[in-house]
Amino acid sequence: MPLAVLRPVALVGVLLTGAALARPAAAENAPELAPYVMLRSLQFVQDTVALGDHSAGEMQRFMLGKIDRALRSAHPSTYDDPRNVDAALIYAMSGGNPETLEYLVERDVSGNFDSRVADLLRKYVGGQGTLVAKSLGEMAKEYRDEAIGPYIALVSGNVTLPVDPKEALVFYDLARLGAPGTIVEEAALRRSVAIAVDADMVGEGLAYSRKYARRFVHSPYASQFVDFFVQLVVEHYPSVAEHDIDGTVEFMDVDRRREVFLRIARRSTLEGKNELARLASGRAAALSGLEGEPPEALARLYGGVANIPTSDVTSAVRDLAAIPEDELSPRDRALRAAAQAIAEEVLRKPRPESLAQDAVVTLPSTPDAVAAKASPGDDPSGPADTGRPLPAGSTVKFDSEIQNFVESGRSRLSEIDELLKEEGVPQ
Repeated sequence: MPLAVLRPVALVGVLLTGAALARPAAAENAPELAPYVMLRSLQFVQDTVALGDHSAGEMQRFMLGKIDRALRSAHPSTYDDPRNVDAALIYAMSGGNPETLEYLVERDVSGNFDSRVADLLRKYVGGQGTLVAKSLGEMAKEYRDEAIGPYIALVSGNVTLPVDPKEALVFYDLARLGAPGTIVEEAALRRSVAIAVDADMVGEGLAYSRKYARRFVHSPYASQFVDFFVQLVVEHYPSVAEHDIDGTVEFMDVDRRREVFLRIARRSTLEGKNELARLASGRAAALSGLEGEPPEALARLYGGVANIPTSDVTSAVRDLAAIPEDELSPRDRALRAAAQAIAEEVLRKPRPESLAQDAVVTLPSTPDAVAAKASPGDDPSGPADTGRPLPAGSTVKFDSEIQNFVESGRSRLSEIDELLKEEGVPQ
């Protein structure tokens, strides 16, 4: 083979070998990554968590600590780059150490940090956000097109929420539009659902719920969202119809859909909305896997409880009794026991003594009593004062409380009669 052909191959080998040998030394002397580069890694990890990778939570905590050390140890000239300033501010609004922002602002001799934003965020991370809610809201609109805009909008919604929930929705919408698909949107959507539920904004609540279920159903905070959605459905059924529920749960896998229907069934059962409880328990049962699995047992439980007030109470009692004890949680066992106790009372046959409960007034069956005719002077609580004696041989027995009531009423009538006489009103 010609030497000219060998030389390029040998040269490549030498270069690769040299690069491999030089890599450890270069790594040791490599400069620390810029804060804004590290922040991008943190944002990626946080967004991954919001989209359902719960294992990334530990990495998130590691990245927060890493960025904290980088921000504090960076040379002051680092913050001549506005991207690093934004990184410090976003870090503070993303669960970072609140003292770090204070540390950086105090040492900012070059005026790289906007003093207005820095001061407002220092108050926010220091727990005084409600005092600067109005100023934060103005700042959110001013910075809406900047990198920190969605984060300021999110914290503005948080501090506005206790005072004006509907205004907070405006800021949450800004946050969602500025950072779609991120943990910022997840938090804004979840809180928007909560506001809509509390304010009885049914249409808006359903719209926010569908958006959340489509994007973030695997989020570690999705269970909180489901609580809000179940409350919305149960409180507003039948205005929230079955197709409205399906419009949200269609984005979920089978297990999550079943869980939602079970939660709806339980809450509607406890609130006495039996039609919804039967609907939800039936849907949960249809989504259950193998027969005898706990989800199917719960669906039978809630469906059986909902059927107690119906004509199918006998079947309901039979179904409740057939549910294995070990497939129910302690609170569901208590619910079944209460339902069974109610069903027993519903099915209990009348006892002879129950037919004689209304024995306050006793009229003996005597010839005189049978012959007595009702007249305008008679009164259900006793004979009126018509001047006629009672029929001979008849007796009337009064309960002591009724007797006191009657005597008190007669006394007041007599007092009224006397007043009318004094006023000259003819009797």
